Amino acid sequence: MGSFPEDCRRATVRGVPLTYVERGDGEPVVFVHGTCQDLRTWTHQIDAIAQEYRAIIYSRRYARPGDDIPAGSDDPMMTHVEDLAAFLREVDAAPAHLVGNSWGGFIALLTAINEPALVRTLTLCEPPVLTLLVDNNPRPTQILGLLVRRPADAFRLMKFGLGAVEPAKKAYAAGDLETANQVFGTALLGKKHFEALPGNTRQMLDENQAVEKAQMLGEGFPSLNADDVRRVSAPALLVTGDSSAPLLRVTLTNELQRLLPNVERVTIPNAAHLMHEDDPAAFNEVLLSFLRRHAG
Repeated sequence: MGSFPEDCRRATVRGVPLTYVERGDGEPVVFVHGTCQDLRTWTHQIDAIAQEYRAIIYSRRYARPGDDIPAGSDDPMMTHVEDLAAFLREVDAAPAHLVGNSWGGFIALLTAINEPALVRTLTLCEPPVLTLLVDNNPRPTQILGLLVRRPADAFRLMKFGLGAVEPAKKAYAAGDLETANQVFGTALLGKKHFEALPGNTRQMLDENQAVEKAQMLGEGFPSLNADDVRRVSAPALLVTGDSSAPLLRVTLTNELQRLLPNVERVTIPNAAHLMHEDDPAAFNEVLLSFLRRHAG
């Protein structure tokens, strides 16, 4: 991963320069990274996909090598949804096969809801669609209702919130970035996968940590309506890692599988939330198979 590719380009989108790399020809496949990442997270995908498609990886607003988010600012997700739609138009990549990991998956899903003409297919890798189940800062009655209806899902939600999100928020508020990174990274990836992260991945996560702090201390996720998800007509592939946090791997992915009308699902063995980095060969094989079935 390390340094950025030499063939990086710039596209000015809504007044902000976004760095991207484009290789190959054919139908566009656009990769959308998650929090604490940048375009380098897709290093193992771009050339594999470019053999058959026009592969595009880009760094979202506030991600390296772009400017950092201003201190004390929020980082609302809808800004990135609007950026993605504008980026697809700017580089003439619509309709695109969108591939999104984590926050990037949520952004891709919202783009398909808001701008369906821009999206050919969706590949969603554990998007944190929590607002399908509860509000940001849910009321006790909302948690109680979920507990009555779906006790296992409520337990996973409370465990992740109390064991990961709240401690990470407190650490960020106190300026303790190392503890926040340790707590949240372990919860997302599991202890084994977090401790085994390669040095270049850790470097990328560290370089982009300011946006995670902004998101943790900000307004939270946008609301997501189940009926809007049901209306997504683009074929969708849900990809999970078998070692990811159960809230993401089971509860939220199950909910998307229930709602999306044209959906497939695959689990990558021996992988966690960064499944495209944990086992690039398996991920690329799954992705290419899906794309080939839905080309054109």
